Amino acid sequence: MQKENNEEQVTIRFAEQKDLSLILDLIKELAVYEKMLDEVVATEESLNENLFEKKMAEVIIGEYRNEPVAFALFFPNFSTFLGKPGLYLEDVYVKPEMRGIGIGRKLFTFLANLTRERNYGRLEWVCLDWNKPSIQFYKKMGAIPMDDWRTFSMQGNALENLADKF
Repeated sequence: MQKENNEEQVTIRFAEQKDLSLILDLIKELAVYEKMLDEVVATEESLNENLFEKKMAEVIIGEYRNEPVAFALFFPNFSTFLGKPGLYLEDVYVKPEMRGIGIGRKLFTFLANLTRERNYGRLEWVCLDWNKPSIQFYKKMGAIPMDDWRTFSMQGNALENLADKF
């Protein structure tokens, strides 16, 4: 696919049920990029249940000349200090060959506008510390790294073991 440096060719849309295989493919591409493919256990069925039936999260698709080349998955969180919801961006991915033409910026602009439209207090996400190009991109947009904070996660056996102690 030949690309032009023209953001006019980029469109952002909400994903639909018919996009399930596309969403899963993009998730797997992201996982390959992050060297975490072995951690992907999502299926079209689990995505359908949680995205479209239970509406636990939303997905937007970035297209270049009507070809899907990017996605972002997000959901609301809540800030106790602000006393209002925020938008948490779980994953954002632009195919490597499509980077540098404004697709990422359009995804974030769309999400910033959605955050404002919904009267949410902030848009936030995490980034792997080795992903220097993304960190530079985020800073260039005006994002502020929260270096004093550490992200913690619990899943699998650790989660089960703690839950069993209740």
